[in-house]
Amino acid sequence: MTVLRPITSAAATAADAPGLVQSVDWLAIAPVVVTAAVGLIVLVADLFVPERRKPLLGWISVAGLAAATASLLPLRAGDRTTFCLTGPGTDDPGACSYAADHFALVVQFLVLGGALVTALLSVTTVREARMPAGEYWFLLLSSAAGAALLPASRDLATLIVALEVASLPAFALVGMRRGDRLSSEAALKFFLSSVTATAVSLMGVSFVYAATGSLHLDRVADGLEHVPGQLDTLAMAGVALTLVGFAFKTAAVPFHFWVPDTYVGAPLPVAGYLSVIGKAVGFTGLILVTVIAFPAYSDVWGPGLAVLAALTMTLGNAAALRQSADRPNGAVRLLAWSSVGQAGYLLVPIAAAASAGRDQIGSTVAYALMYAAVNLGAFAVAALVARTKPLHRLADYRGLYAERPLAALALAFFLLCLAGLPPGIIGLFAKVTVFRSAVDAGLGWLAVVMAVNVVVALYYYLRWTALLFRTPEGAAEQEGAAAPEGAKPRTGTPWPVTAAIVLTAATALVLSGAPQLVLRFATGSLFPL
Repeated sequence: MTVLRPITSAAATAADAPGLVQSVDWLAIAPVVVTAAVGLIVLVADLFVPERRKPLLGWISVAGLAAATASLLPLRAGDRTTFCLTGPGTDDPGACSYAADHFALVVQFLVLGGALVTALLSVTTVREARMPAGEYWFLLLSSAAGAALLPASRDLATLIVALEVASLPAFALVGMRRGDRLSSEAALKFFLSSVTATAVSLMGVSFVYAATGSLHLDRVADGLEHVPGQLDTLAMAGVALTLVGFAFKTAAVPFHFWVPDTYVGAPLPVAGYLSVIGKAVGFTGLILVTVIAFPAYSDVWGPGLAVLAALTMTLGNAAALRQSADRPNGAVRLLAWSSVGQAGYLLVPIAAAASAGRDQIGSTVAYALMYAAVNLGAFAVAALVARTKPLHRLADYRGLYAERPLAALALAFFLLCLAGLPPGIIGLFAKVTVFRSAVDAGLGWLAVVMAVNVVVALYYYLRWTALLFRTPEGAAEQEGAAAPEGAKPRTGTPWPVTAAIVLTAATALVLSGAPQLVLRFATGSLFPL
């Protein structure tokens, strides 16, 4: 017995040491694991699949994303946490790094559903543009896995890692069109600006850790409530710097400069992916660090985000107004600047949460779900039109109703949803919800700025919609620069592109018919209080 005492004592000491062991709930992390695992399978399979069967990799990726989305169903109760520290004093919700709560599940559904639509659009693009299939699908799935991890992250280290896992593959996806100068230039701009923003955010996280001694969001919140006076400036600087990286991902002004060139240079499905999933990543991170980790400094980030929201929606809409109908890539640039303007609307409820509480976040989530469906739908129709008119001019859509009536009706519906006009009821209700969040928070001036911008945006959305139904011109030759490699005129309507349009249009129609399916998230907190 005397021999066993030191061993027992050592075991007890190890058991008492906090933070040495973490629990793992495999069901909770299934959406992320399934997506990442399928990505690895595709990468390895690419080594053995013959060239003529490379399209099979795309369908494996589509099936994997569908399975990852379906894996959210067993988690719908929203009551699971994992990667929790164990030991004395650590068994509390604030010591968990991953939470499958309602907020995380809703955003994961948005991310994985959006990635699924992107994959459908990419099946034809990868084959016809002769992109390296294995690399493309691995990068897309890797980025989707990082984007799905981020909303469930509950510590600053996991947040930054998830942000970079979602971003780094996106750089390569943007530059996937080899030999295309615009694609290479867009990837380089995206990479350099994103890396700079990430470096600033990491410095902010280090400042916050120095001030609070923790990285878990709830514990950071407690630590910031009791920061010593000599560390207050350090903590305030950390809060501000941490927000920079997430503001870059949301394309908030003045961190928006990469958007137009990146969208133009990227393959069209990738541009759609960045406009929806890229923004979802940024807004999710922004929500988590502001309303969970930094509520003690709401007097710092609240007014700052309100100003960013006003500047972002104003500059985005003003730039969208300037797009010429005959300019090559004008349609993509209009969607790019429109996404900047929409980012301003999405920032409003986060700014309102500084004074009105975290319940306001539901408005951002509801608006993001609407925006994801209709914006991906718009890019899907753009991908269809680009098959015969690859210069992506707004003028190319003139008379689309006479050529492709169903595609024209779908695009018109998507544009009306973005504008917030009937029959796009979900767009109207989402804007009203965001507007109400500003009023409830006492941000009357921001509500006025938003109302003015909504009216301004009506012009370019309705101008594009009107083009769809005008009398088509004669068979005019496309002018301007030559179409990029892999984007030459093609015939036929690939069924995966049709499926993407139908899927997004059906989602938008269902939400317009029953907006409470989304807007109920705006009436209550998505976070456990």
